[in-house]
Amino acid sequence: QVQLVESGGGLVQPGGSLRLSCVASGFSMDDYATVWFRQAPGKEREGVSCISTSGRRTYYSDSVRGRFTISRDNAKNTVHLQMTSLQPEDTAVYYCATDRMSSSCGSSWYEPGGRNYWGKGTLVTVSS
Repeated sequence: QVQLVESGGGLVQPGGSLRLSCVASGFSMDDYATVWFRQAPGKEREGVSCISTSGRRTYYSDSVRGRFTISRDNAKNTVHLQMTSLQPEDTAVYYCATDRMSSSCGSSWYEPGGRNYWGKGTLVTVSS
């Protein structure tokens, strides 16, 4: 069965770190550029980071650049998002998704449209 499954979310204090994982089943994740999105309560879903199929191109939103790192482990069909220096504003459900039309990250990588596969999300809560 084709699916994406996120894991690694949880409760963390401000300044802490979490590592999210997105594991693909039924297809090869390295066939598609992969994007991490997040959606905070009452807000629109926003792109956080994107990685090309090779892993050589990575992109980040202004709000997370310097704090988050995206990476691939193609042997395990997995994309990770290492999050550090977490702030309460990072609290959201985090989703991974694949780009059905591209092996790279285009100029609109941060937009949620045009994705072939979505995970169901993992909740990250940053609170003291």
